[in-house]
Amino acid sequence: MDIVCEEREDAACFRLAGRLDAEAAPEAERQVRRALEAGKRRLLFDVSRLDYISSAGLRVLLMALKALAPAGGRVVLCGPAPHVREIFEVSRFSTVMPIADTVEAGWLLLR
Repeated sequence: MDIVCEEREDAACFRLAGRLDAEAAPEAERQVRRALEAGKRRLLFDVSRLDYISSAGLRVLLMALKALAPAGGRVVLCGPAPHVREIFEVSRFSTVMPIADTVEAGWLLLR
């Protein structure tokens, strides 16, 4: 799993590539927590290069959402492949996190 974080003011974009599974989830969670501790209140997850996400990966996203909700923060998912989008829809994540087609559209949703 590759994770690249791009920061902007009170926002961070995590570009995820590969498999966000039980093996990769702890590192992803560490990086997300680091961004939250640094005061980031808007998180964008670019999942366009994500091949697979397990329940452990979904828990990382849920942790971010729960941490930001009390402060009025936002989480947006961007560009999932059809098989990854299906996981977000079946798990009902698509009802609590907006899904944008592109990173650029995701930034607009975070405003």
